[in-house]
Amino acid sequence: MQRVEFHSTPKHGSWLNMAEIEISIFARGCLSRRVRSLTELRQRMAALEAERNALRCTISWQFTCNHARVKLQDLYPVINNNLD
Repeated sequence: MQRVEFHSTPKHGSWLNMAEIEISIFARGCLSRRVRSLTELRQRMAALEAERNALRCTISWQFTCNHARVKLQDLYPVINNNLD
């Protein structure tokens, strides 16, 4: 526990979803078959990281503020700026 550092982060947000997608990619790519040692796991992760970086892999996130206002009405209220 001395090496663990805790950070408070928002529970919702596109950055969290993107992080979960990347973790899933690495889990499937590195853990889909038996890992014999920590060294082997590090090698697999480094190879997958190099491959994804060489291909310039990105996530095309398309959840906009307008989508959020519909799906998450309680978190994104509509503000009426009319001063009539």
